[in-house]
Amino acid sequence: MNVNAGRNDLLGQSPKSPNLPVALLHPHTSGSGWTGCVRRGAGVAKAGMTQVDPLQIGRFSFGSRLIVGTGKYKDVEETRAALEASGAEVITVALRRVDLKDRAAGSLMSLLLEQRWTLLPNTAGCYTADEAVRTLRLARELGIGEIVKLEVIGDAKTLYPDNEQTLEAAKVLVKEGFTVLPYCIDDPIICKKLADVGCAAVMPLAAPIGSGLGIRNPYNLRIILENSSVPVIVDAGVGTASDAAIAMELGCHGILMNTAIAGAQRPILMAEAMREAVSAGRKAFLAGRMPKRLYANASSPEAGLIE
Repeated sequence: MNVNAGRNDLLGQSPKSPNLPVALLHPHTSGSGWTGCVRRGAGVAKAGMTQVDPLQIGRFSFGSRLIVGTGKYKDVEETRAALEASGAEVITVALRRVDLKDRAAGSLMSLLLEQRWTLLPNTAGCYTADEAVRTLRLARELGIGEIVKLEVIGDAKTLYPDNEQTLEAAKVLVKEGFTVLPYCIDDPIICKKLADVGCAAVMPLAAPIGSGLGIRNPYNLRIILENSSVPVIVDAGVGTASDAAIAMELGCHGILMNTAIAGAQRPILMAEAMREAVSAGRKAFLAGRMPKRLYANASSPEAGLIE
């Protein structure tokens, strides 16, 4: 594994070897396991990103790499408008904070069940593995629990995840056939353990949930990316479009956000900005940025100057 390649990229330098770590390349999957990849700059522009560069999570494939939450909006109509502006194909809903049985016209569940999006039920508010597992089993009984976000909180103030409880719950859920996306600390060790037990992706935080602090530790994300056998999706901490672009430029495969959009002064406009930032960041990653230099380098030819 070429660890220096990730470090050099982070500093704006091109890696010496063109063979980037597998986790930084686009996965093409067939059944289980990664069967191939696309290197940076490999014919992306002609057909359009969504056609040749899908986000593959287990057996699910999505054109958008942005996953959006459904909480904190002022009403259902604003929620709808933000979801549409974001271009997201996957939206997440907190099972313990929504009345799942209220499917009357105008309710949040009536919107979510329009079959326009893939629902990603999450276990926000769960503090033990047992709570999380029981909550997702309920989602499956309601017909919305095939692909799930696992969230087991360890501290009520920081909302940091409990790694041990998350890993315990993940083992159970994977065995029961769920496609599991676990929210976790940006720790390469726990990310590897979660992937090893069968999670379809890992979702390390960039900063505490709802903080908007942005990408606080890009170096940890790089290490996670270089060593991960599954997609890496940044979950929590993004505050504005530049944060999303940075995460994608690092090589992250997707981003999940809620407060960054719902908490903006103009949520619908921010949703649109996030859509464009995620797309731009992904394209920039695949294109490969120029190396940074200490001194100037003329952009026009230096030879053959007119005397």
